[in-house]
Amino acid sequence: MDLRKMGTPLLEVRDASYTYPDGTQALKRVNVEIYEGTIVAIIGANGSGKSTLLMLLAGLLQPQEGYVKFKGQDMEKLGYEVRREIGIVFQDPDDQLFASTVYDDIAFGLRLMGLSEEEVKLRVHEITNELGIAHLLSKPPYRLSGGEKRKVALATALILKPSVLLLDEPFVDLTQHAVNYLMSLILNFKQSNRTVVFTSHDVDIVAELADYVYVLADGHVIAHGEPKTILCNKEILSKAELKEPIATIIYREVMGLHHDPPIRISELISALKKLKSRAEITRRAIND
Repeated sequence: MDLRKMGTPLLEVRDASYTYPDGTQALKRVNVEIYEGTIVAIIGANGSGKSTLLMLLAGLLQPQEGYVKFKGQDMEKLGYEVRREIGIVFQDPDDQLFASTVYDDIAFGLRLMGLSEEEVKLRVHEITNELGIAHLLSKPPYRLSGGEKRKVALATALILKPSVLLLDEPFVDLTQHAVNYLMSLILNFKQSNRTVVFTSHDVDIVAELADYVYVLADGHVIAHGEPKTILCNKEILSKAELKEPIATIIYREVMGLHHDPPIRISELISALKKLKSRAEITRRAIND
């Protein structure tokens, strides 16, 4: 993806720094550009600044230096209105769920917008049926499993029909079925020209989903680029305390190949089939 050809960023972080009250400097002159209709992954070790960056993109924190813009406007001046367009799901769903029932948690944002209770009920049931959590509506959030809480937290963001979805480590504690569903949901989000930014330690998921990757280490963006450029670079990944995707490792370490390594399992399978086909052609030629 050539950012120079993408036009004006939908979200722009420029020279942003943020230090918490305890003195922890989470971000140091960070620059990030997010474009409409893309899926962007932010990767890095724990404490690298990923969650703080997501909070800046959501407008929940304001940088002490630099700025964040949404659609060309300073995020700080947009106020609560930006909540209708940017949805966020926190890494810990307990930070997001506070009501006495799942229904009230999901309905909260709609009620804040002044929708009628009839419209609220309709949209709550619509999103919970889509996510397969309608049976949880009367339960208190603290009685849910980790995976169920994540789905409910996701529902609180999706119900507002945002144009931008920010997800902090969204695949943690999910079953493989739930992971597949969430990946499908993210891809569908992109197909409707909406934008997703997510943080993750799972490079294999990043390889499958991301159009663009930012790597954070110690509060700095140390690299950014297309997934293949980033995820095949051992030096960059080492600084982020991450390993290469499993497809890349197999290609290099098991097969002993190094040129143009794949980052997705589907690409690895395709490469193996090509090698098998070439081997068969060579064997036939020798036998003939």
